[in-house]
Amino acid sequence: MENVKANIVLDAKGLACPMPIVKTKKAMKDVEAGQVIEVQATDKGSKADIEAWANSAGHQYLGTLEEGTTLKHYLRKASEEETVEKQHPKTATNEDLQAKLSENIVVLDVRETAEFAFNHIPSAVSIPLGDLENRLDELNKEDEIYVVCRTGSRSDLAAQKLTENGFEHVVNVVPGMSQWNGETKKLNN
Repeated sequence: MENVKANIVLDAKGLACPMPIVKTKKAMKDVEAGQVIEVQATDKGSKADIEAWANSAGHQYLGTLEEGTTLKHYLRKASEEETVEKQHPKTATNEDLQAKLSENIVVLDVRETAEFAFNHIPSAVSIPLGDLENRLDELNKEDEIYVVCRTGSRSDLAAQKLTENGFEHVVNVVPGMSQWNGETKKLNN
């Protein structure tokens, strides 16, 4: 496994979400169909983010190898016919969500646990994107679920995942916590 060959190596070390995905999307344009790109990142959340993005964009996520603090993600570029990046059709603005908070809705925060700990909407439920698949049973398919992350990218992927699993009332909140002006709280120590 140590000698995985990649056609292109992308350095995204030291970058936080959503930059590893942004750089990967941009670099993928210069990769030929069938070629493999190695994305080197240090952001622990990048594994779930890059895997989810690759799947939504139609590319093949091959796996991730850890080398010290560096995560090496391997993706195979799909052909033009294979790549139609999906986006969740139902979106709401931060202001829309703010107005709905007094109603019986679920706010699902899919950022990493550390991000949630320092700043989150008081009523939000924390399930990081990378854990969502294994924790779907913690959510009710009948509930109206507003999904938030830092910028709207991970929440879009999470909204798609929920919809694929039978959740019918799912809304992606854009732009998310990076521009949230409503009430927030931190986890107590």
